[in-house]
This record gives sequence, C-alpha cells and structure tokens, in this order.
Amino acid sequence: MPAREVICGDGVAYLARRLPDDHAIFTSLPDHSEIPALGVAGWRAWFVDTVAAACRAVADDAVAVFYQTDVKHDGRWIDKGHLVLSGADAAGSHALFHKVVCRVPAGTTTFGRPAYAHLIAVSRERRLSPGASTADVLPALGTMSWSRAMGSAAAEAAIGFIAETGARVVVDPFCGQGTALAAANAAGLDAIGVELSRRRAAKARTATFADRP
Repeated sequence: MPAREVICGDGVAYLARRLPDDHAIFTSLPDHSEIPALGVAGWRAWFVDTVAAACRAVADDAVAVFYQTDVKHDGRWIDKGHLVLSGADAAGSHALFHKVVCRVPAGTTTFGRPAYAHLIAVSRERRLSPGASTADVLPALGTMSWSRAMGSAAAEAAIGFIAETGARVVVDPFCGQGTALAAANAAGLDAIGVELSRRRAAKARTATFADRP
C-alpha cells in the first residue's frame, strides 16, 4: 500500500527544505480569512512568497500544482491565479498548464466565489510537448469532503499529471483534511501532508478518495 505521513506543523517552515527529486507538490494555499492577522495586503504578499517557496522546494525538473479559488473582498475580486503565477515567476518557474475547473454549471450566478477554480502546474525546467496537452476546462469539480476541500475531479486530474512526470511522492504543505493525500494514495503514490490544525491533521491521516471505492 502507498505510504501516507501527516505532520501537524507549519507548512511554510516545511517548504524551507529542498525536497528529493521524486517529490512533487500539490496544494491549495489558505484564504486571507484563515490568516486574519496579516490583513489582506499582507496575505497577498505572503501568498506570493509561499508559492515561490513551493516552486523552489521541488527539483528543477519536478512540478508544483496549485488548486485555488478566487474570492471577493470589499467588492473586488482577488485573482489567485495571478498570485500563483506571480510567485512562480519570482522562483524562475513557468506554467505548464492553467486549467479552469467548473465549480457549478456554466451560466450559474455565484456570490463571493466565482463559478470556476484555477488548476495551475509550474516547473523550472520541465517542458510539455504539444502532444501532451490535456483539456483546459474541467466540466465538474467533483465531490468535496468539506467546504474548503479540493474537488475530487480536480484532484484526480492533478495527481494523474503528477504521476506521468515520474514523481513517486506527493507533498501537500497545507493539506487540510487530506484530499490531495488520499488522491495520491489512490493513484499508487506516497503522500506527505503538513497541517497546522490538529483536528484537520487527524482527519487527513484517514481520509479516503471520494471518487474511488
């Protein structure tokens, strides 16, 4: 069986280390509402810096994949896709794909969150040939295990791509209740998660992938 380790601790501190060559990152960084002490401007700077740290933590040919949903604050949208790519640029990484994941059916009006999420893969050295292209729009998010979870369809797409790069271990430094870890294990990959909340870390240790038996 694939291994899973969940560490109750600080994901940013974990990213200070250089990960082995067979490790990839798949994560979703927290909203500003989850780190209120920073304020919105401070959180934006923290977000970009943390994405850059994640990009630098993996090997030159390895990948980091980010699942992020924009949020509206004070009548203005915060574009997390832009923030992810800003962090990637700061680390010398480039986008391999930028997919749109439909969170609700097209044509649906939403409030506070958009009807789509971003799924962005970046790397410093890896390139994708045109023949390796996959769909840019995922028509459904899939099952969510809790309100802040990655959708199972988005997780499966990301993990499938990571497996094709030759990675054997998936690291989620902000693993929440463990959707990315469960998806990695379901695909036969080992997984390491870091989560500050003891309650969420405990759930992450036993999470199962919703779209698998």
